[in-house]
Amino acid sequence: MEAIKNKTKGMLEAEISEAVIKFEKEYMGRGPLETKTHIIGDMVLVRLKGVLTLAEHQLASTGDVSKGRDLIKQVRIALLEKGRPLLEAVVESITGCKVKSLHTDISTVTGERIILFTLEKDPGFE
Repeated sequence: MEAIKNKTKGMLEAEISEAVIKFEKEYMGRGPLETKTHIIGDMVLVRLKGVLTLAEHQLASTGDVSKGRDLIKQVRIALLEKGRPLLEAVVESITGCKVKSLHTDISTVTGERIILFTLEKDPGFE
């Protein structure tokens, strides 16, 4: 908690957004067009817009759409699981709270991804 004492909730949310954008660019190969983070009690919700590549858009919109959607989701979830320790470490560093769990999903229709971190405690904001 020492690291966050002089920071506002908005500052922490902005730091998390920047860290997730950096992760997406460096680990996934492409960053989102827009990212917004919300700290809600003991949860951190990150919403990323415009995360699909051109190839993923093609896969999701031609041929067997449900098969393409499932492939995109499987690959994205597998990649995030591999990078999970990095993401958890950065959220823990910024919030001063241990991450209990991470949940994610991606929409192949809107190109939006949601990442939800649950923390072991509330970082102390209303």
